[in-house]
Amino acid sequence: MVPVTGSRSVAWDAYAAVLFDLDGVLTPTAEVHMAAWAEMFDEYLAGLDTSRPGLEGADTSPYTDADYFAHVDGKPRYEGVADLLAARGITLPHGSPDDPPSAETVCGLGNRKNDAFRTVLERDGVRPYPGSVALLDHLRDLGTPLAVVSSSANAPAVLDAAGLTDRFVTVVDGRVARELGLAGKPAPDTFLHAAQVCGAQPAAAVVVEDAVSGVRAGAAGDVGLVVGVDRGAGAEALTAAGADLVVADLGELA
Repeated sequence: MVPVTGSRSVAWDAYAAVLFDLDGVLTPTAEVHMAAWAEMFDEYLAGLDTSRPGLEGADTSPYTDADYFAHVDGKPRYEGVADLLAARGITLPHGSPDDPPSAETVCGLGNRKNDAFRTVLERDGVRPYPGSVALLDHLRDLGTPLAVVSSSANAPAVLDAAGLTDRFVTVVDGRVARELGLAGKPAPDTFLHAAQVCGAQPAAAVVVEDAVSGVRAGAAGDVGLVVGVDRGAGAEALTAAGADLVVADLGELA
């Protein structure tokens, strides 16, 4: 089921499509996301009035990178907000995706984070990982259909900023998932939809992910190969989640 030769060589021509996560796989935007999440949550938690009904005993300690990897990484934005708040003993109304960033709802906080992300992206831009570009070049030479499957609603903007938009048959991001009613990672739905658009059966598709939730999604979809990219989650965690192969950089597979 897994055409891998040696420890770091994949028989790419055995597959009909390759489905890439974006942040942390193709571009180092995870750092931008992490900074935006930290800024938003630290500000919110520091100003939270724990004397309010229902918030007694809420954990308002500073947000950490461990919070990101445990509750936010790889998940749709509003799910990440809800998971982090639940872990801190904080219950808020879910609200609506149309909520303003000032709204004290799950969606409002998610939109507040999104504003912070866009500000950093517009100011600093983003450059793709050289090793990832090398693999994209190799797959382009093979004529393999490629897709981006990202929980982020900012995926098109990131791809434009990185100069990668024309590499992909389709981009299945958070907005597309909502429009089509597709469950987010760790459910496999978004990957399976991308494979279908690329004309590939799941067993003939490769999922490339750096997040535990994304690896789980690929494994749950019974795809032909799940490649984990260890950008901080840890090789053991990615393997335990279902990765068939874990690398530190996609240049190892180009």
